[in-house]
Amino acid sequence: MDFIVLTLFPGMFSGFFSYGVLGRALESGLVRCSLTDIRQFAKGRHLVTDDRPFGGGTGMVFKPEPLTAAIRHARELLPEATVCLLGPQGRVFNQKTAGQMAAKKAIILVCGRYEGIDERVLQQAVDIEISVGDFVLSGGEPAAMVILDAVARLVPGVLGNDQSAAMDSFENGLLEHPHYTRPRVFEGEDTPEVLLSGHHKAVEQWRQETGLLQTLVRRPDLLERISLSPEQAVMLGQWSRRIERILGPGAQRAFPGPDAPSGDK
Repeated sequence: MDFIVLTLFPGMFSGFFSYGVLGRALESGLVRCSLTDIRQFAKGRHLVTDDRPFGGGTGMVFKPEPLTAAIRHARELLPEATVCLLGPQGRVFNQKTAGQMAAKKAIILVCGRYEGIDERVLQQAVDIEISVGDFVLSGGEPAAMVILDAVARLVPGVLGNDQSAAMDSFENGLLEHPHYTRPRVFEGEDTPEVLLSGHHKAVEQWRQETGLLQTLVRRPDLLERISLSPEQAVMLGQWSRRIERILGPGAQRAFPGPDAPSGDK
């Protein structure tokens, strides 16, 4: 799989490309990534890439000429690539998006800067805009690193064992199960006995159930987005009945659900 990253600060990626899963993917050739300095497409003595916004206001805007020229240059190198702008107004990046991007042959990642880019570039030269979350970054470079890492690990062969990616958190819409390693007992806390039993079916059952419970406790919103399997529905039903027994018969009256009538008039 091929990537080209368009950025004003290519030096930010040098260390990032040298370590971890992405570093191994680049070394093996399963993923190829090159950096293009947008500033080399700017004109004039000072290679200016920003200007004041029409209509006034704070901040500066990415000039259309150097950015468009950089995108066109990258498209010449990777004609089949999808051009992805990293910006705050885009589709929120998640595991599903990572899988869709991993299925593509090539991607051009455009790192935004300043207050934004000229709208005409977005309309004419960008295929999709992606946001990595509802927070403000100084530029698209950290977002590009997030996407590169998330997508590269889904490229077949990168992890060595493709089942590793399939079992990651969010891959099936849920959080992953808890993890344990040696020593068996750490600061008085023991490892769950089932993980030491050698009973693979019991271990898998435990992992499914604890992953489901992790999601229920920490990210219940994820459960609202997926269709539960019959096995998952049974697991949640059993836990629901346990919670009802713990709370006692007066729990519904003491802690009514969000749709229950309040009794106020």
